Amino acid sequence: MSELVSAWVEKIRHAAGSATPLRIEGGGSKRFLGRTVDADVLDVAGNTGIVSYEPTELVVTVRGGTPLAELEGVLAGQNQFLAFEPPHFGPRATVAGCIAAGLSGPRRATVGAVRDFVLGVKIIDGRGEIMSFGGQVMKNVAGYDVSRLVAGSLGTLGIILEVSLKVLPRPFAERTIRFSCSESEAIRRLNEWGGQPLPLSASAWADDTLTLRLSGAWAAVDAACVRLGGEAVDADVAAAFWVGLREQQSGFFNADDSLPLCRLAVPSVAPPLALGGEQLIEWGGAQRWLRTDAPLERIRTRAAELGGHATLFRGGDRSGDVFTPLDTAVLAIHRRMKAAFDPAGIFNPGRLYQGI
Repeated sequence: MSELVSAWVEKIRHAAGSATPLRIEGGGSKRFLGRTVDADVLDVAGNTGIVSYEPTELVVTVRGGTPLAELEGVLAGQNQFLAFEPPHFGPRATVAGCIAAGLSGPRRATVGAVRDFVLGVKIIDGRGEIMSFGGQVMKNVAGYDVSRLVAGSLGTLGIILEVSLKVLPRPFAERTIRFSCSESEAIRRLNEWGGQPLPLSASAWADDTLTLRLSGAWAAVDAACVRLGGEAVDADVAAAFWVGLREQQSGFFNADDSLPLCRLAVPSVAPPLALGGEQLIEWGGAQRWLRTDAPLERIRTRAAELGGHATLFRGGDRSGDVFTPLDTAVLAIHRRMKAAFDPAGIFNPGRLYQGI
């Protein structure tokens, strides 16, 4: 155990004994996520470095405080990448923050979410004990998969010391094409194309423009471009567009940041939201970003009508229910899980839900 980790263990044990809440923070790039936490800051950014990397096995084990950009640079050297395209939201983003936030980028609909790439984790729990879950290969994942449970937990279960991730080779070819169409037409096309053997790896609709990314073998990408038509986008422009979308730096996200930003997860075939405001659609129609001054309850009611749910992603009142309220049974499961990992309730208390 390093001196740094030993110091954290002692601080956690002291905090647990004195019921002192701790706000776990690495690079701080995801600080805006979740509910407001009033607690002493425990800086966990100093635990850095790649523990092991086997390019031929497509797996990397890395310490939680390692800058996300540093990890991606090492993977790029082997023509590999984190296929779920995690957003950074700032230059100080860390690997642990990426996992704890549980956010995926434009490729999520075709390759899976963050948790689908987590093979194992090592954490410090709320008792100050170091615990390991999972492993470095998929066959080690059996029973209740705690390692993946950490993904999206926003630091409420423990401090991520290490994480083993599955990585993938970069596609041989990528092309981006655009179409002019309405929201309804974009939803129809995305669902029609999503059911066909096309190498779609990302999609985005905003301002009556539908943008698609095609990735895979050259022959498959070229054939898809001929079949779909549309306007070809220059490679450099396309790369900047997808990074801007991932990092929420595109025109839509910068249009009016004075309004709250909501994230809606709905069935891909769901019709237009009809809620007013400005909207961007991703993930084949299943993720819809909405900037509006409409009441949050109205947005959640509409999302529920469509078979989904809504999150207050940025802005707005962060002291209330940022995430869709859970029903009684599910909330009880969350509370039991919190009590098992953090019995004194010191890690990021209330960041997910009140009492968790």
